Amino acid sequence: MIVDLPDTSTSAVAKRIVEVRESGGAISLGRVLTLVVVAERNEPTEGAISAAIDASREHPSRVIAVSRGDENDPTRLDAQIRVGGDAGASEVVVLTLHGELAAHPHSVVIPFLLPDTPVVTWWPGTAPEHPAADPMGKLGKRRILDATKDPDGGTVLARRLSSYSDGDSDIAWTQITPWRGILASAVDRPPHEPITAVEVSGPTNSPAIDLLAGWLRAALRVPTHRSIGSFEVRLHREGGPTVLAIDENSNAVLTAPGKPDGRIALIRRNLPMCLAEELRRLDADEIYEMALAGAAEVETVERVSA
Repeated sequence: MIVDLPDTSTSAVAKRIVEVRESGGAISLGRVLTLVVVAERNEPTEGAISAAIDASREHPSRVIAVSRGDENDPTRLDAQIRVGGDAGASEVVVLTLHGELAAHPHSVVIPFLLPDTPVVTWWPGTAPEHPAADPMGKLGKRRILDATKDPDGGTVLARRLSSYSDGDSDIAWTQITPWRGILASAVDRPPHEPITAVEVSGPTNSPAIDLLAGWLRAALRVPTHRSIGSFEVRLHREGGPTVLAIDENSNAVLTAPGKPDGRIALIRRNLPMCLAEELRRLDADEIYEMALAGAAEVETVERVSA
């Protein structure tokens, strides 16, 4: 069910939500959090809303999607309520703010926050320079960013580190969860020779690859080099390197001296999967902070040596 409420008010929207709920179209019982999706001016919201609906199958939520129009337009609030099959396990409220309302989105969102549930703020596109200090960021116990959407991918992690606050996280960080698991397992397997250096290769302006290199640098405390090229991670040891790469079938391939190659089939991690993972924990992600700090210590080189 989709209910459109053009040129409305927050009280009218809240009243309509109750009416829809009482008519049996939706209930708020079982909602475990409020997910606030913030789109900057002229950014599309439909893809983010779809991802939030998919993620809600694991985390039933009230999703509040906020889109800001031109502050010079006449002041107006347009709203839409989605429940039932159009909202998955969520209850979706889409708010489009025009005029003076566009400058104060947090004041419009507050009446729709579910009581006694944590709030997560997610910027699926461009994020503010200091998310925790932003009025929308202050609403959230957790703030999810996406460095891959930043217009300056080369400096985004340095800026994220300088503005980091407990509760910040990033979709780019979640994208590399499988790689981190494979590498952690490889380090734990014999022979337990010390790792003396790390080389990470990947596409240019890839925050996910930069975070992977930063995580290895921070965790292993050895010289770590980042270069441009095909995806590859080399963990150097005295007996020869352990190498993680991708084959022609997009499988992960792990090679080590004296051992048969290990091949791992990986599922492409789409946005709903990454978002669902982010919503599993609402405390501070110290390892993400550690990876940001490590990325600042990684040396950039022209290529990975053979």
